[in-house]
Amino acid sequence: MEPARLSAATVAVTAGRPDPLPNAPLNAPVTFASTYAARAHAAEPQDVGYGRWGNPTWTAFEEALGALEHGEALAFASGMAAVDAALGLVSPGGVVVIPGSVYNGTEALAPQLAAQGRITVRRTAGIEAGEVIPALDGAAMLWLESPSNPLLEVADLPVLIDAGRSRGAVVVVDNTFATPLGQLPLSLGADVVVHSATKYLSGHSDLLLGATVTRDERLRAALHTHRTLRGAVPGPMEAWLALRGLRTLHLRVERACANAAELARRLADHPAVSRVRHPSLPGDPYHARAAAQMATMGAVISIELAGGPHAADRLCTTTRLWVDATSLGGVESTLERRRRHAAEPHAVPENLVRLSVGIEDVEDLWADLATTLDHLG
Repeated sequence: MEPARLSAATVAVTAGRPDPLPNAPLNAPVTFASTYAARAHAAEPQDVGYGRWGNPTWTAFEEALGALEHGEALAFASGMAAVDAALGLVSPGGVVVIPGSVYNGTEALAPQLAAQGRITVRRTAGIEAGEVIPALDGAAMLWLESPSNPLLEVADLPVLIDAGRSRGAVVVVDNTFATPLGQLPLSLGADVVVHSATKYLSGHSDLLLGATVTRDERLRAALHTHRTLRGAVPGPMEAWLALRGLRTLHLRVERACANAAELARRLADHPAVSRVRHPSLPGDPYHARAAAQMATMGAVISIELAGGPHAADRLCTTTRLWVDATSLGGVESTLERRRRHAAEPHAVPENLVRLSVGIEDVEDLWADLATTLDHLG
């Protein structure tokens, strides 16, 4: 009889630990090393060799994330380093299809690579199958981000992944917003999952880290080579902190998602808010799709202020608990008007505020938002 598969909550706590030997540490220690002694005997495990090739602390984090995503993970110096490595899987000049809106770092990197002749970018305005599938002819890669940042578009992952794979494209899914607790793209047939581990996986706004996950050994080898030769390696302390944060992923995501769903419901009824984007809302255009393919609805809300960009700026600068800051996925609640960034796509409304909901008491979070919103309305 095969052992029962552990729940994701249990995997997050237990994966990536060393064997429980007498007097040995319960957790993998942080290993600061650039140089390793060569093996003394041929029967011993293969050399780590050099600090750019591997580190036991990276390995512990990679084992834990790989177990959660049901694949083999590689840690990178940042989320953007992981994005760059994934795009590096495309042969020179190959077509990368990018539907809808995606993270502005990806938005900026893809055309830069295209200008260098590295890839050819083919964009579609929307994420629906009727728009995306016709664009896949001759494509080398399909890049999906679901839910998207910050418009919270939810792609039909089973349909689009199948369409990409059937046409010979490598399918990459940025799973940063959903986390492996929300969806498992590899189990739907995706080739590579990308994470900004800076966000929910580490969860404490104190490090930069990225990751890729795949079940394809050939792709993993190519990603590993990219990491090694481009020097996109993480620091051991960052990897150790990320693994430590991963241990509470289930608790943090569960609380933050519950807070987000309640806040989205209240925000939808406030006169100062002209639109709320969150898939938990029955009226959200992606509600049914998210309910069908996601285990959680996410902890990011995007709202549009009826008073325009000025009102959006005022909301961000007058709250007390909510911190006006970029990034997301930490235990604390943050918000920002996304178009304050020059690189933000024009598809993002000027009056849109992205809220990264944390794990504080939801009544305190609402009181802080409502105090400003009531004056804006």
